[in-house]
Amino acid sequence: MRRFILIASGIFAAWLALTSSLAPAELVTGLIVSAGVAALSWNHLSLLDGIRLTPALPLHLLSYFWTFWIALFKANLDVAMRVVTPKVKINPALVEVRTGLKSDLGKLWLANSITLTPGTLTVDVIGDTLRVHWIDATPGRDLEHATRAIAESFENKLRRFLS
Repeated sequence: MRRFILIASGIFAAWLALTSSLAPAELVTGLIVSAGVAALSWNHLSLLDGIRLTPALPLHLLSYFWTFWIALFKANLDVAMRVVTPKVKINPALVEVRTGLKSDLGKLWLANSITLTPGTLTVDVIGDTLRVHWIDATPGRDLEHATRAIAESFENKLRRFLS
């Protein structure tokens, strides 16, 4: 039932955003369509079971997205500086990042967060380890500490609403 409510609520929110109307006919149609789609798809979306439904969920999502946008901005600046400098300063390497997130959705969200920030690309997820291609794993750096820097801020925010 929890999954059904989550799916129906998400679809209804999208319906409201797309129709931009609070007319009674639109609301009723949106509820019917949302419930119908949720009923047809709830069995296939077990991935959503990793979400913790709490009243603070919207705040946790905003906090995560704020952290993500800051990391995205910094990573874009870093990669842009590497592109425009005469001598390209890169030392690519595959590094492993361990995660404490247990749900498949949590690992998926973390992997995508890492991949979407320029300079990093999640190549594989095996158990609780993410294999990440990193644009600049400078020799002599503590890679364990550096790999935590790649994922730690995302993971701390994701733990608030994902298992």
